[in-house]
Amino acid sequence: MMPSSAEMESRDKTKRVFSGVQPSGSLHIGNYLGAIGRFSLFQEGYDCFYSVVDLHAITVPQDPVELRRRTVATAALFIAAGLDPRKTCIFVQSDNPSHAELAWVLQCVSTFGELGRMTQFKDKARGKKSVTAGLFTYPVLMAADILLYDTDVVPVGEDQKQHVELARDLAERFNKRFGVTFKVPEPLIPKQGGRIMSLIDPQKKMSKSDEDPDSRIEVLDPPEEIARKFRKAVTDSGREILYDPERKPAVSNLMTIYSLFSGKTLEEVRDAYEGKGYGAFKSDLAEVVSEKLRPVREKYSELISSGEIEKILKDGAERAYVISSSKMREVKEKVGLSSRLSF
Repeated sequence: MMPSSAEMESRDKTKRVFSGVQPSGSLHIGNYLGAIGRFSLFQEGYDCFYSVVDLHAITVPQDPVELRRRTVATAALFIAAGLDPRKTCIFVQSDNPSHAELAWVLQCVSTFGELGRMTQFKDKARGKKSVTAGLFTYPVLMAADILLYDTDVVPVGEDQKQHVELARDLAERFNKRFGVTFKVPEPLIPKQGGRIMSLIDPQKKMSKSDEDPDSRIEVLDPPEEIARKFRKAVTDSGREILYDPERKPAVSNLMTIYSLFSGKTLEEVRDAYEGKGYGAFKSDLAEVVSEKLRPVREKYSELISSGEIEKILKDGAERAYVISSSKMREVKEKVGLSSRLSF
C-alpha cells in the first residue's frame, strides 16, 4: 500500500537511513552482525530505506534463476531479522529504474582515477583474467543508491567506508557544479562487529564468496551445522581464552562473535572460560549463536512459505519510486536532460 501524502510529509521531517545488501550468496553472521541484525535499530527513530541491491550482484557472473531466488531470500531475511515493512521501506534495487539512471549521471562527474583507487575493486579484480566495467564503476552505483533518497546516515561495515566517502565526494562535487541537490551522507560503522573474520583464516574477512563453506556460519544454518563449523574453526597456540587480536586473532574473532550474540562483554567471556580450554568454549559458542538465530530461521520459513514477501517488495518498490523519481526530475533539470515523461 502506498503511503498517504500526510505520511510522506511526516517522513520528510525525519532523518533518513539507507543501506543495501547484495544477494550474491547466503548471508552469514558477519552480514547479520554488521548489517541486517542492526537495521531494525533505526526503524523507530529514522525514515528507513533498505534495499536488496541485485544490480550490484551482476558485476560478476550469476545464474539468473538462482539470483532471483537469493534476492527474495535476502529480503525475507531482512524481515526475519526484525525489520517491520510498516515502518521501513524494503525493496529490490532493480525494481526502481532511478538507481541505474542516477548512476550514469554520477559516472559522468566521477573520475577514472578515483574509481581506480577503490580498494574493494582492487581486491575483487586481483588474479582475474577478465574484469567487467560494472565491477569498476559499482561504487558509483552505490553512491546513487544513497544519494537518491537524501540519506543522512548509512550503516555500513568498515570495508564500505571508502565507498560512502566517494558518495560524499560526488554529492559535494555535483552540488558545487549544478547547485545544491544532494545531502552529504554520514557513514555509521559499529565499534564492534563491523568486521567478522573467517573461521578458517582469521586474517581474512568472513565472506559469502569464499569457496570453503566452513569459513562462515550462515544465518540459515541448522544448529548441528553451526556446531560442526565452530568445532572445525581454527584456534591459536595455547589453550587460553584471551582477547588479543595481534597474538591470538582466531580466538579473538570467536570471542567477538560470542560477545555480540550473547550481550556479554569480552572481559566477561574471558572470565567465564578461564582455565577451560577451547572445547567447552566452542560448544557454548555454537549454542549461543544457534539460539539467537533460531527465531530468524523460523520467521524466514514462515515468510517464504506464505508468499507474503512478494507483496511487501512490490509495495516497497512503489514507495521508493515516489521519493527517487522526484529526485531524478531535479537532477535532470540541473544537468540539462529531458524529463518530459513522468511515470
